[in-house]
Amino acid sequence: MNKIYTRELVGGALLFFAAVLALIVANSPLSPFYNLLLDTPFGIRLGEQSLEKPLLLWINDGLMAVFFLLIALEVKREFLEGELSSPSQIALPAIGAVGGMLVPALVYVAFNFGHAEYIHGWAIPTATDIAFVLGVLAILGPRVPTALRMFLLSLAIFDDIAAIAIIAVFYSHDMSINMLVGSLICLGILFIFNRMNMKLTMPYVLVGIVMWLFVLKSGIHATLAGVALGLMVPHKGARVGESPLKKMEYTLHPYVVYAIVPIFAFTNAGVSLLDLTLTDLINPVTLGVALGLFVGKQIGILGFVWVAIKLGFASLPRNTSWPAMYGGSILCGIGFTMSLFIASLAFTPGTMPDGFAADRLGILLGSLTAGIVGYLILRNCQARNSALVDESFVQEYTK
Repeated sequence: MNKIYTRELVGGALLFFAAVLALIVANSPLSPFYNLLLDTPFGIRLGEQSLEKPLLLWINDGLMAVFFLLIALEVKREFLEGELSSPSQIALPAIGAVGGMLVPALVYVAFNFGHAEYIHGWAIPTATDIAFVLGVLAILGPRVPTALRMFLLSLAIFDDIAAIAIIAVFYSHDMSINMLVGSLICLGILFIFNRMNMKLTMPYVLVGIVMWLFVLKSGIHATLAGVALGLMVPHKGARVGESPLKKMEYTLHPYVVYAIVPIFAFTNAGVSLLDLTLTDLINPVTLGVALGLFVGKQIGILGFVWVAIKLGFASLPRNTSWPAMYGGSILCGIGFTMSLFIASLAFTPGTMPDGFAADRLGILLGSLTAGIVGYLILRNCQARNSALVDESFVQEYTK
């Protein structure tokens, strides 16, 4: 079995298992220990300088910086030589991504328009969790045309780029000029390394760690240091051993897929459902996030794609029917990892009434519904029209 196929399948399974385990622990007698673990302080001290944070924030600010580093590396590679390297490949997923972010945000705002304290969460349902989506597509296998897979992957890449921009613009605060200058100096050093086409990756990593510390203290969210580092790593070289970018991406990928993302899911998906009431389910944040992901995503993506194709700006992916495109659009409503991350920036603990995590409940409901319905539609529409199965997928994953 192809390594890429196995990685997608196992990565999605681990992510699902971590989320389910978090829910089980958070709703069991182990709940106090789960919360104690997340609140456990960890610190680094160097002389008189110290940095101390709860474990949850080390994961969200530290490990997720590595996650965003990998995203930046993948995005850069795709633009230079991959699925986004030509205008004809960019148009349709870019248009779909715009609709898939705009409409869910409007759905959320519609439910929370009269709640000033909740409106800050508008970006939560705009995200797509590419790890989960690829996991579902891996389960479906050759039922999904290769062109549709590439469309969804490209759309998710644009979604990630937009999420990075949203975090930088809307979720950074109280900026420190001195720390910002320090991070820019580090970025300048990385730029010099890039222009020198330095092949060794360790100097990039060392300067990147220092830049992360500066960014963490600057008021800009620390994960953006990972993005900046990824964009500065040079791409030159056709093979993994020749390209610093490909080498770093190849090295990081298993750690991110098999460890960092599941750890993040386990520490952020633990929502207590023991005292769940109807009021919690109809909370405007819960409804805005859940319906934004499930309803907003499919309307936004499919609607914008349909208009673009009817106006002649793009064409439907090869061997893809409209029912299959509809199923793929619904599948993009799995916001999970990125939605949880944005929620952790939008709302601090205690923001919701009685401290209830309405944002996380909405993410779980919306993502679960989108995953199940999207899977069933794709499985059914391709089973009824097996002629649409793309043989290139079979060739790719049976090498």
